[in-house]
Amino acid sequence: MVSVLQNVAIDCTDAYELARFWSGVTGRPLHPEDGPGARETQVMLAEGPVLHFNQVPEGKTIKNRMHLCLRPETSRDEEVDRLLGLGAVFVADHRDPDGPGWVVLADPEGNEFCVLRSESDRAGADT
Repeated sequence: MVSVLQNVAIDCTDAYELARFWSGVTGRPLHPEDGPGARETQVMLAEGPVLHFNQVPEGKTIKNRMHLCLRPETSRDEEVDRLLGLGAVFVADHRDPDGPGWVVLADPEGNEFCVLRSESDRAGADT
């Protein structure tokens, strides 16, 4: 017997607004019953677990011990620009001059996440 991953839970001070941000990041909808003021909200991913946002009274105080890593459909650098436009904040640049690496961003509540190279970025480096 094993356990199945149901969701990835993210504590936050405004569940609905943070879920809206992540809905924009992933291009996936919020749960149809969720709306402004909801204390719990979900982003319904196409595959795998949902992103579940829990409203809590305290703010984030330290670096995440677990975080999400995103592999964009466009280039990594184009996706970083798009996410910054959605409200993400730049945290750190781990890109190497020859292409490999990742960028660390934070969502509007300070939760860090990484943007990796896309499959096309990686394929272009192999040629």
